[in-house]
Amino acid sequence: MNLSWLDILELFKGVQDITPAKLLMIVAGLILIYLAIVKQYEPVLLLPIGFGCIVTNLPFSALTGEHGFLTLLYQTGIVTELFPLLIFVGVGAMIDFSPLLSKPSLLVFGAAGQFGIFGTLIIATLLGYRLPQAASIGVIGAIDGPTSIYVATKLAPELLAPIAVAAYSYMSLIPIIQPPIMKLVTSHKERATIMAYVDKPVSKTQRVVFPIGVTILVSILVPEAAPLISMLMLGNLLRESGVVERLSQSAQNEIINVSTLFLGLAIGSTMKAENFVRLDTLVVLILGLLAFGLDTLVGLLFGKFAYWVTKGKINPLIGAAGISAFPMAGRLAARLANDANPDNFLIMQAMATNTAGQIASVIAGGVLLALVR
Repeated sequence: MNLSWLDILELFKGVQDITPAKLLMIVAGLILIYLAIVKQYEPVLLLPIGFGCIVTNLPFSALTGEHGFLTLLYQTGIVTELFPLLIFVGVGAMIDFSPLLSKPSLLVFGAAGQFGIFGTLIIATLLGYRLPQAASIGVIGAIDGPTSIYVATKLAPELLAPIAVAAYSYMSLIPIIQPPIMKLVTSHKERATIMAYVDKPVSKTQRVVFPIGVTILVSILVPEAAPLISMLMLGNLLRESGVVERLSQSAQNEIINVSTLFLGLAIGSTMKAENFVRLDTLVVLILGLLAFGLDTLVGLLFGKFAYWVTKGKINPLIGAAGISAFPMAGRLAARLANDANPDNFLIMQAMATNTAGQIASVIAGGVLLALVR
């Protein structure tokens, strides 16, 4: 068999298509997979995102062509917002709102934990970003992947990849990013504060009425948040009703797992070298980190204010749990309180604040969509 030089070049056309930018993105994908497997940072998402990033930057990949598998996932699950909404059904089925229902006043800490979203929005507009882009970047601060993806898809799809990667990466890095801020802002005495917790019995009627009532109220006040809040509360209603255990278990396992896998692959497929390797990506990542830091900082400052007003009855650490990253932020606040005082068990208050932050972040995303679109 005689092969011409043209035939040989055709055989190795994939090598010719490799560029330094594509190599860089393949390395980035490998790093995400390393963090997922070795460091176990949010592996359920970082692993498929990293793999999707690798395959989308391989030469002439049939997976990302016009009718490719990853292209299909993106069009059917991201463009339509299907995957984030399905994930929220699963998240809602996992959440126990009983601690929050026992002490509803902690809702204010969830609201305080969203300041970084709007503060970063202002900063991003001053840096020259259009308002829809600035709003999408700001939502990273909620550390809520589905909400960030939902808002970015509607307002700034061109920034979807770095926003999604930032949101989920920072979520996995909560144990690294938050503690220095928490220790810098609060004193050892404040962190050691034991909060009285009256474990008021929460009836099944309250637990069932809550998701229905929140869906109706939020959908009336902030219609743009209706899709996210309704799916979150649907999942919680499946859990609390007690009559659809199979559906509740499916939402917590099969539905959220499959949706998360496909979402990760679809997000990874958007990390193409020509779109990702640019200065804008770095700026988005930095601004997202700033939003996260501001959310944590303002939440802690509000906690310190509550500590002062109540004359030492509120532990300021619960302010840091007001972001949406459930349940990691709540567990971290409880752990730092316990480190400061071995007799201090803040888990119920911290988880109540954390679930409040989950609701508040969805409302904040809806407010941005209403104001910006």
